Amino acid sequence: MVSGFENFDNVFEDIFKQKSDEINEQLTRKLIISMVGDVNCGKSSTINRLMKEDIVSVGAKPGETKEIKEIAYRENIIFVDTPGLDDVIKTNSDITLKYYKNSDVILFFLNAAGTVLSESELKNLKEIEKVNQDIIIVLNKIDAADEIPELIKYIQDHTDYNYPVAPISSRTGENISFLQNKLMDVLEKKSKDILLATNLKDKASIANRWIIGAGGSSAAVGALPIPGSDFVPLISIQVGLIIKLSTLYNKPVSKENAKELIIATVIGNIGKTVFRQIVKVIPGAGSVIGASVAGATTVALGYAIKYMHENDIELNADQLKSVYEMFLSQQKKA
Repeated sequence: MVSGFENFDNVFEDIFKQKSDEINEQLTRKLIISMVGDVNCGKSSTINRLMKEDIVSVGAKPGETKEIKEIAYRENIIFVDTPGLDDVIKTNSDITLKYYKNSDVILFFLNAAGTVLSESELKNLKEIEKVNQDIIIVLNKIDAADEIPELIKYIQDHTDYNYPVAPISSRTGENISFLQNKLMDVLEKKSKDILLATNLKDKASIANRWIIGAGGSSAAVGALPIPGSDFVPLISIQVGLIIKLSTLYNKPVSKENAKELIIATVIGNIGKTVFRQIVKVIPGAGSVIGASVAGATTVALGYAIKYMHENDIELNADQLKSVYEMFLSQQKKA
């Protein structure tokens, strides 16, 4: 082991176990996503768009949805489709509010082509927020409406800017990725983001989100560790990123291979200049990590692992070096 990193093996073992246990525990939890809104506001079609799969039947007519419907997706994810707002207020309100209380996130649907945030909708929102404030307001059918920025501001003004507003079109798919990001924001705080992410078809955008986030966290840690410095914070971030990305792509990484990747990146002689060059070919990375070498190494490592998973390349130090060299070659051509 390189001088100054004599405790690396023991530290790595502890970190790898801790991060693996955290992720495995998250995957055993139950995730409940509730949807509320008038019939034909696009609840079902939105979920189908989000998951890129026909999970919920669409086309309900007014008055049809009078009971709460639990739609089980995979083993641990449940979508809850509630009655229309008028039905919620008149019947089953106690039962429905109990579902909202137990939900991890509530998608509150509004119809951009209708009366946005009517008196009854605002009343219902205020009832829901008494039991759960993890709410995302979904402004659907923006393809059939005008002046969307004005509608968003109207919603924000009348809800005191308490909740994110996601303007989408479940028919065309516009802004579905924006809604996905808002969902991930809420679920990250509850340590349930990996559970949803592993079931999303859009792996690349989730991976990019995690990589840039880890790069920012690494930049906050400080400079790349040198012998004698505290390398634990950076190693912890990078090990966590490796395991998360491998879980996302359903390609488990062994402890030995993960150690190889960390050693090659942090302790090895690939060099600071290499990472500063690599990061130039990664969109958006520079603004996040600034001049931090620790941030650059984390981002470069993350994108290399993402590339390797997407192209079925075995995770080991030799392959990692080849991917880094490919990134550098691309940067020189650019």
